[in-house]
Amino acid sequence: MPTFTPALDAWPDAGVYQLWIRLRRSVVLRVGSLGRMRFAAGTYIYTGRASRGLRARVLRHVHGGRCRHWHIDYLLVSPAAHLERVELSSTRPEEECAVNATTGRSAVAAIPRFGASDCRSGCPTHLWRVR
Repeated sequence: MPTFTPALDAWPDAGVYQLWIRLRRSVVLRVGSLGRMRFAAGTYIYTGRASRGLRARVLRHVHGGRCRHWHIDYLLVSPAAHLERVELSSTRPEEECAVNATTGRSAVAAIPRFGASDCRSGCPTHLWRVR
């Protein structure tokens, strides 16, 4: 089970979250409409949001869902992926891209358009690889 910051029971119903994922080895995965993608071993940060049901969304990421709905689902089901921590980054869902942009200043874009296919702010990705 990952570490939650703050504790998950203190999270509001809506907000922006970040998943810290350690990929133990390089993998090639099919990611929905993005196709086959290569992920190098290392640490990744994914930025997401929920306008309601934030805790349920995060727990779905932790425990896995029956189907792959979001790009991040394809990465999280890989046996090489380990979800280390989940952080509440903002209580305002509309700040998702601002939080994501801040992360991008200290990380490298991992996969173009990953988690950002419907982004209206021009984010290159919502999945960053820590240097």
